[in-house]
Amino acid sequence: MRTPLPTPPSPSDRSRHPGSSRAFEPALLASALLLLAVGCNRDQVAHYRVPKSSEPGPAASMPPMGMPGMPEAGTDAAQPARAGLGWTLPKGWRQEPGSGMRFATLKPPVAGKLDVSVIVLPGPAGGELANVNRWRGQMGLPPFDAAAEAAQRTIVKTKAGDLAVFDFTGQAPDKGRMVAGLITASDGNTWFLKMAGDPGPVEQAKPEFMRLMGSIHLD
Repeated sequence: MRTPLPTPPSPSDRSRHPGSSRAFEPALLASALLLLAVGCNRDQVAHYRVPKSSEPGPAASMPPMGMPGMPEAGTDAAQPARAGLGWTLPKGWRQEPGSGMRFATLKPPVAGKLDVSVIVLPGPAGGELANVNRWRGQMGLPPFDAAAEAAQRTIVKTKAGDLAVFDFTGQAPDKGRMVAGLITASDGNTWFLKMAGDPGPVEQAKPEFMRLMGSIHLD
């Protein structure tokens, strides 16, 4: 004998049991809120997604360390070729190898605070006037215009070409004194020979330093 299927409650039955209809309302409300939240989240993901065209390219497109275009660790990115100029050291002077842009450090036999360097930069390195005003800024001095620079320039004739030399004394005692020359050689690099330190040691070493700069020649 078949068991008869239960019949749904009639409206009159639901009216007699008001709690049964209200029991479904929170579940229906929760389901609606859940669907709304999922739809909102999908909209946000689509809105902030980064297009594939803006993603970085593969790592293989970056040159490995040591290859052209990527300097090796510990080197300067603009490291120029080590060639071009030579000079004759005065008696008693020593030369030590440099690093980075400093091609060499020169050691005169003079006591006191004194640093003599040979620096090489690729190309024109900003030009003469820009470098002269950079030096003057280091000495606490105002910049030159082209006419003032020309008036203070000393030309030293060398076998590698004309070397422009400048002599500055800082306004403040702690700025010291600087004698610096620069030349753009046939190797395409600009070479700087600079002596800076306390005024006394610079004055003592200047004659030999000027002779060294006059001995410059092409290697």
